[in-house]
Amino acid sequence: MTALSTLRVAAAQILTTADPVANLAVAVDAVRRAASQGASLVALPEATLAAFGSDLRAVAEPLDGPFATGLRKVAEETGVVVVAGMFEPSEDGRVHNTLLATGPGVEASYRKIHLYDAFGSRESDLVAPGKELVAFEVRGVTVGLATCYDLRFADQFTALGRLGAELIVVPASWGAGPGKEEQWDLLTRARASDAQAWLLACDQAWTPPVGTDPLGIGRSVLADPLGRVSARLGAETGLLLGTVDTELAATTRQRVPVL
Repeated sequence: MTALSTLRVAAAQILTTADPVANLAVAVDAVRRAASQGASLVALPEATLAAFGSDLRAVAEPLDGPFATGLRKVAEETGVVVVAGMFEPSEDGRVHNTLLATGPGVEASYRKIHLYDAFGSRESDLVAPGKELVAFEVRGVTVGLATCYDLRFADQFTALGRLGAELIVVPASWGAGPGKEEQWDLLTRARASDAQAWLLACDQAWTPPVGTDPLGIGRSVLADPLGRVSARLGAETGLLLGTVDTELAATTRQRVPVL
């Protein structure tokens, strides 16, 4: 496969509920809209299958279940690669917080490594952690995956950079609270710089907080390998579109060889 120097990407900032069927319909519509505007890779948020605060054990599905199958169908129909958050059953009775990446020539999954046991939340009570870093190619561009709270762990992003990732996709459902918007803005830019890669972070749209469940603040962003913001959304639902230029990643790594 001949590597491309640019890749058109999108972040579909949606708001999900406890209903996987309704959420799939929203996701499919967002993917179709992004594809119609030229995107080759479309990111959806963490918890696209069902929002946090849902009965995660009850809604969890395997990677060949109806939700994943629906995403594969729209990816095939539109010719794009889709990255979306879901929950799959774990052997220990909990679930995995999983990203599915699917589309032409791509079939991969990443289980969230760093669980959100912070700010009063206890994700690990219901979610079993993953262990493996994941990267794959989309039209010759190496893409790494991470999820939400992973953003607080710089070494994961440095490791993905060393694996050759030129773009890291980070679906999220970022919890609201004092200073949390500023932390999101800081961490997304910093992790792009740590990996010396483009970073596409797709959050759930803002929703009023309920208890300690992380439900989203919006502010989906595309940051470049120097940590500069290329595009950003506000709090409401919407579609972010941008272009990843892998030559900038290569040049950055040559000029500042921190990896």
